[in-house]
Amino acid sequence: MKKDIHPKYGPAKVTCSCGNTFETGSTVSDIKVEICSECHPFFTGKQKLVDTAGRVEKFKQRMEKKKEDLVSKKVKRKKKKEEKEVKIKVEESVGADRDLPKKQKKKKASLKEEKKTAKPKKKK
Repeated sequence: MKKDIHPKYGPAKVTCSCGNTFETGSTVSDIKVEICSECHPFFTGKQKLVDTAGRVEKFKQRMEKKKEDLVSKKVKRKKKKEEKEVKIKVEESVGADRDLPKKQKKKKASLKEEKKTAKPKKKK
């Protein structure tokens, strides 16, 4: 190794925002950190939320709303089936021709006329 090109390595005092201090080795003598192993939720098992502008509350409200809106597949299928039955009843009472486009109505009418005017073929 070349001499005098590497920084000097020595003891360093680490200070956390929670007040915890400990010593380690570093090229810097004083280190200040926001979270250490004494206050980090992964190591403590406690959830510590830093809430900025109510983001956590907004998130919780959104999740509660989604839980209320959740519907099982069984209920969705039942609702869809009921809607389909109602639609069929309406079509039967009003008539299916009413919902068809004009081209399909004309085509259907012309097919009916052809059947009326067509002469049955005689078998030999």
